[in-house]
Amino acid sequence: MDKRPTSIVKRSPGHLEDYDERKLYASIYASCLSVRTPVGSAELTAARVCKDILPWLKHKPEVTSLDIRLQAHEHFKIYNPDAAYMYLHHRIMA
Repeated sequence: MDKRPTSIVKRSPGHLEDYDERKLYASIYASCLSVRTPVGSAELTAARVCKDILPWLKHKPEVTSLDIRLQAHEHFKIYNPDAAYMYLHHRIMA
């Protein structure tokens, strides 16, 4: 029996979206580049963070975008604290 993908509860009321690792990867990668991390390091960091949150995500049928952001940040700050700060706070600065 295949497990259904985790659903992401979006800010729009009643809107759900399947978890897409590519979106998380892209946002982490962009945060790395925003603090001038070399491309290869940004790619490696994004891949590591995506891999690191999978055990947490595995048994959750629904999470919010904020839940993912906070969980990813906990792992991200180990690899690149400056980029992790940008990742966590970029919506506030925009």
